[in-house]
Amino acid sequence: MKAFVYGTALQWKMDLRSKSLLVTCYLVPLLFFAVVGEIFISVMPQTKETLIYSMTIMGICMGTAIGVPPSLAEIYGTDIRKMYKANGIPVYYGILSTAISSLLHLMILSMIIYLAAPVIFDASRPENPAGYFGKVLIFAIVSLSTGAVLGCGIPDPSKIPMFSQIVFLPSIMLSGIMFPVDLLPEGLRTAGKLFPASWAYRWMTGTGSLFENLLPLCGISAAMAFACIWRLRTLK
Repeated sequence: MKAFVYGTALQWKMDLRSKSLLVTCYLVPLLFFAVVGEIFISVMPQTKETLIYSMTIMGICMGTAIGVPPSLAEIYGTDIRKMYKANGIPVYYGILSTAISSLLHLMILSMIIYLAAPVIFDASRPENPAGYFGKVLIFAIVSLSTGAVLGCGIPDPSKIPMFSQIVFLPSIMLSGIMFPVDLLPEGLRTAGKLFPASWAYRWMTGTGSLFENLLPLCGISAAMAFACIWRLRTLK
């Protein structure tokens, strides 16, 4: 346990120096928040009610779909994995340490948006902060499981950016955070339900019951976890 805590803390420090993580978990999401948030409020003033949800989901999607996979590919697609094996480190350690470190960064990003949105855009804050951040935490964990599959499941690291975009763009375009899903054709609305962002946005905005939204998120996370386990076994 001490070794795991030490390794996770080391991964956290390494991530703090990572330009990729700085861009995908902070700079781009916050720039998007500042620019697109202003556009949303100017064009549709009613988006003040959902701005925090939309910007938080976008930031988490970017961090998990674009930021996490290259970090994992660096571990599982290079000799670092062999170093793990030579030193008796479990093969799953890379995923756990990276996921925990990234989760902390994503929760910090979510807190920044939560605090800044009412000040900058006069956006409405969730009535129940504890419940809201609980939903954010669950969504971030499910999204990280998707990023983990991309990072350790694609043998060629050069193809990861392409697959990351395949996950990221539908996540934000089909989830309802950019425009109402009712405007989409039935086929695209159905496709959007394959991504965690769609269910998270419904849940945060109060659409559907807890069971209706949490169950699909758990199902996606379980499927991604199974895919990771299968991939790690093949790497052994």
